[in-house]
Amino acid sequence: MSLRSNVFSKRQTRLVFSMAISSALFLTACSESHTQPEAEVVEAASDLSVFEGCYTVSQDEPAQIKVSQQEGSWVMQMKEPASAKRVWDNPEPLEAIENSAVPQFFSIDPEHVDAVIGRPDRVLVLAHVKPVYANIDPLLDSEYLSYIYRGANTIYRVECDDVNTDILANPHADIVIEDVDERI
Repeated sequence: MSLRSNVFSKRQTRLVFSMAISSALFLTACSESHTQPEAEVVEAASDLSVFEGCYTVSQDEPAQIKVSQQEGSWVMQMKEPASAKRVWDNPEPLEAIENSAVPQFFSIDPEHVDAVIGRPDRVLVLAHVKPVYANIDPLLDSEYLSYIYRGANTIYRVECDDVNTDILANPHADIVIEDVDERI
């Protein structure tokens, strides 16, 4: 009986060893076929165009922040109150921020963030969470995070509009200013 279990043990060991080697080769082959050159990964991380558009703190409100590229630089604009007689304020510069700085602003692992942009004074910082991670994290209901003067929250990308919102009075009031001169 001991001879029989010794033969069975050798066969079992060979089988397990063969399966382990086959699995390792299979996984290695699969992972090698999907790797990207390091330069492409760095380039994708610095793509700030993911921020171009308008944002709000609630999905059912008009846009409150606009991020755009003007004259080769990234800028942000905030909605003006109705009394300003224009929709957007003067553009403020934005700059790329390294992902390693993410923990200063957000409680998310930097590996789940693909781009960060903010004002030079860091009063406003925006981060774009990788879509795959945003879909699996139950605490995120948007791919965009905002840090506004010591507070962090998700924000929503919405359509840009020319609806002036008096944020101080009623953020849900849709006040349209006619004949807005954006050159002011």
